Amino acid sequence: MIKLFCYCVIAICFTTNVIAQDCTYTFKGKIIDFHNNTPIYGASVQIKNLNKYTSTNQKGEFEFKDLCKGELVIEVQHIACETKNSTITINQNLYKEILLEHHLEELNEVVVKTNFKTEATSIEQSIKKNVLEGYSDKSLGDALKNVSGVSSLNTGNTIVKPMIHGLHSSRLLIINNNVRMFDQEWGDEHAPNIDINANNSIEVIKGANTLKYGSDAIGGMILIKPKKYAIKDSLFGSTLVSFNSNGLGGNINSEIVKTYKSGFYGKIQMNYKQFGDFKAPDYYLTNSGTISKNASFRFGYNSFEKGFDAYYSYVNNEFAILQSSHIGNVNDLVNAINSQEPRVIEDFSYEITFPKQSILHHLGKIEAYKRFKGFGKLTVQYDFQINRRKEFDLRRGDLSNTPVIDLRLFTNSLQTDLQIDYSDILKINTGILARYQQNDAVSGTGTSPLIPDYDKYDFGTYVIGNYEINESTELSAGVRYDFSRIDAQKEYNVTDWRETYNYDELFPEFEAGEVDGTDIPTNPNFSYHNISASLGLSKQFENNMSLLVNYGLASRVPNPSELFSDGLHHSAARIEIGLLTMEKETANKFAISLEKNSDNFGFSVSPYFKHIRNYIQLIPVGITTTIRGAFPVWQYNQINAQIFGVDLDVNKKINSKFDYKGSLSLLRGDNTSEDIPLIHMPAANFSNRISYTNNALNKLKISLTHKSVLQQKRYPDYNFYTFNAIAQENVFVDISSTPPAYSLFILNTSAVFKAFNKGSLELEFNIENLFDVSYREHLNRLRYFADELGRNFNFKIKIKY
Repeated sequence: MIKLFCYCVIAICFTTNVIAQDCTYTFKGKIIDFHNNTPIYGASVQIKNLNKYTSTNQKGEFEFKDLCKGELVIEVQHIACETKNSTITINQNLYKEILLEHHLEELNEVVVKTNFKTEATSIEQSIKKNVLEGYSDKSLGDALKNVSGVSSLNTGNTIVKPMIHGLHSSRLLIINNNVRMFDQEWGDEHAPNIDINANNSIEVIKGANTLKYGSDAIGGMILIKPKKYAIKDSLFGSTLVSFNSNGLGGNINSEIVKTYKSGFYGKIQMNYKQFGDFKAPDYYLTNSGTISKNASFRFGYNSFEKGFDAYYSYVNNEFAILQSSHIGNVNDLVNAINSQEPRVIEDFSYEITFPKQSILHHLGKIEAYKRFKGFGKLTVQYDFQINRRKEFDLRRGDLSNTPVIDLRLFTNSLQTDLQIDYSDILKINTGILARYQQNDAVSGTGTSPLIPDYDKYDFGTYVIGNYEINESTELSAGVRYDFSRIDAQKEYNVTDWRETYNYDELFPEFEAGEVDGTDIPTNPNFSYHNISASLGLSKQFENNMSLLVNYGLASRVPNPSELFSDGLHHSAARIEIGLLTMEKETANKFAISLEKNSDNFGFSVSPYFKHIRNYIQLIPVGITTTIRGAFPVWQYNQINAQIFGVDLDVNKKINSKFDYKGSLSLLRGDNTSEDIPLIHMPAANFSNRISYTNNALNKLKISLTHKSVLQQKRYPDYNFYTFNAIAQENVFVDISSTPPAYSLFILNTSAVFKAFNKGSLELEFNIENLFDVSYREHLNRLRYFADELGRNFNFKIKIKY
C-alpha cells in the first residue's frame, strides 16, 4: 500500500511539472523566393520532430502556435523547389524569413526538350548525347553534318572543319565547356581539337545570339555543353567500344561519375581511337590512318546560391595525310587531276608516315558563381589553352624527322558574367573579358616560319537584355565592344617589302632594324576597335508554332594567317601569302525561322542573308618555283560578299512505330566586287530518314538514311596554265571544276538489353555508304587525288553501369 502511494505521488509531481512547462510560444515566418524576393504560396512547412504541418498563404506566411521551449526541426517543400531543412531553437516568440530556391532546373540534371533554346530568340538546332554516341569514333565535324545548313571543309576523311552557311575557321565561334577554342583554327586543314565523347550536347546557333562569347561569329556559333548532374548520392558510368571494317579500327571510351547529395560531383573520362589506312571502293588510301588519345577531368560543387566547376581536357591527335597528295610540283598536280586513281596505292597498314600532323591541346578552366538575393548571379572564370601543332613533310637527311611547321600557341582568359534576373519580364546579361595570347614559331625546323611570333591582347565588354513583352512575345537586344592588338616580329624579303607590296611606304614605322643580307626585320603592330550588336524577336503562336527574327552586326579582325602568312604551307602543298593591308570584316546578318515543335508533325523554315564588307578569302593566283619545284600560290585578298539561302527541316510521326525526318539546305554565295561566285561554297543538299522503333522489343531501332549532294555548278574560275618541262609545253591546270552529284545510304540499327540490376547493354550495328558508291566531294581539299571512303561496317557496344 505504501509503495502504491509513493508511485501516485511521483506521477502527480511529474504531471504537474509538465503542465507547468511554458508551451505558449508562437513561431511565425514567411517563405520567400531567393530569386526575386516574391512570396511563395502553397509551400508545405513541417516541424518534423513534433509532427506538425501547415502551408503558406498567398503572402507566403505561415504560423505555428503553442510551442514549447526547445529545438524545432523544420522542413520546407514546394513544387519545383529544392527541399530545405533547418534546425532552430525556440525560447520565445519567433519570426523567421526562409529563402527557398525556386529554380530547381539550375541544380539538377536537365532533360532537354526539342524546343530548348540557349536564348529564347536564338535560331538554333541541337545534337543530343544519344546522337553524339553514334559518332564516338568520328570527329566533331562529322557529327555536326546532321544539322541542316552545316557542312564541312575536309582534308581527307579525318581532318574535318565545320562550316555553317559556307563559313568556317575564324568566322565560327566554338565554345567548349564555356571556353572559346583557340587551336590554330585559321588553316583549312586545322580541325577543332575536341573529343565529342567528353560532352553531353551541342547547340548550333545560326542567328545573332552570340555576343556573350565574341563579336566575330559571322558564320555562327557551336556551343558544346557538359552534363548537369542531379544533386544526390550516386555512382554511375559507361563504356563504349566500337569497331569499323573500313580502316580496321575503332575506339574505346569510358567515363565514371560520382555525385553527392551535398552538391559535389566529379567525372573522369578517357578515350582512345586508332585507324589504319582507309579504303575507297576500289583501292586503299595509303597513309590515311589516325591515332587519338583523349582524357578529361571535371570536379565541382553545385548549389543554387554558389558553386564552382573545374575542368581539364587533354587531346592528342596524329593525322596521316594521304601520301598521294604530296606533290613536288604543279605537274604532279596536273597528273593527279587527270588520273582516276592515286599516284601511290599500297597494301593496308597501320603505320602513319610522312606527310602527317601531330597536335597536342591542353584546356583548363575554373569557374565559380555566386547568387545574390533579389538581384542575380555573378560568374567569374579563368581558362587557359596550350596548343602545339607540328606538320611533317617528306624530307631527307638530318631533317627527315623534323617538322616543317612547329607552332606553340598559349591562350589565357579571364572573364566575368553578371546575370540580373530578379525581374520576371526583364533580364540583363553583362560581362567583361581580358585575354592574352602568345604564338611561338618554334625554331629548328630548317624553314622560315609560316606564321611568325606574335602577342595578341583582347578586351571586350557586352550588355544583353531580354524583355518579355507578353506571355507569347520576347525581345532581345545587345551590344558589344572589343579591342584587339597584335604585336608581331617577322623578317621580310627586302624585294617583297620595298617593291612587291610597297610596305616601306605604307608601314615605315614597322621597320625594326637594318637589312641583313636579303631580309629586313620588322615589328608589325595593329590595333582594332570593334562594335557588334544583335536584335532578336520571338513570337509564340497556337499549335506549337513560333516565329524567330534575328539581326546581327558582327565584326572580325584579320587573323595572323591572313596578315602574316609567307611561304610554303607543306601539308597544304601550296604557297600562302598574307597581306598587312587586310582590314577587319564587317557583316550584317539577317535570319528568320518559322518553327512548329511537335512530335507528331514539326518543321522549321529558316531563310537567311549575310552581307560582308571586306570579306577575306584565300584564292589561287598563279604558280611559283622553289628549290622543291613549282607550287600553286594562294593569296589572301578582300572583296565584298553576300551569302543567302534557306534551311528546311521536317519531322513526321507516321504511326506508333514509324517516323520520318527530312532536311534541305540551299545556299548561294557571291563575290559582289567581281560579280563572280564565292570560292568553297557548299552545294545544295537534302536528306531523308525513315525510322522504325519498337520499345517492347528491347527498344529496337532501325533507320535508313538517304543523303544527296548536288554538283556545285557555281564556282569561280581560278584555273591556270603551267609549263611542263618534260613535255616542253604549257598544260592546263583545272583546280576549279567540281565533281558530279552523289547519293549515299546509311543503315542504322540498335537494341538495348537489361544486362544487370542497375545497368544496360546497348548493341548497335551500322552500314555507311551502303552501296559502296565511288564519289568525290568538292569541299574536300584532297579530291584531286582520291575518292571518298567506301562501304563501312560499324559495330558498337555500350555498357551503362
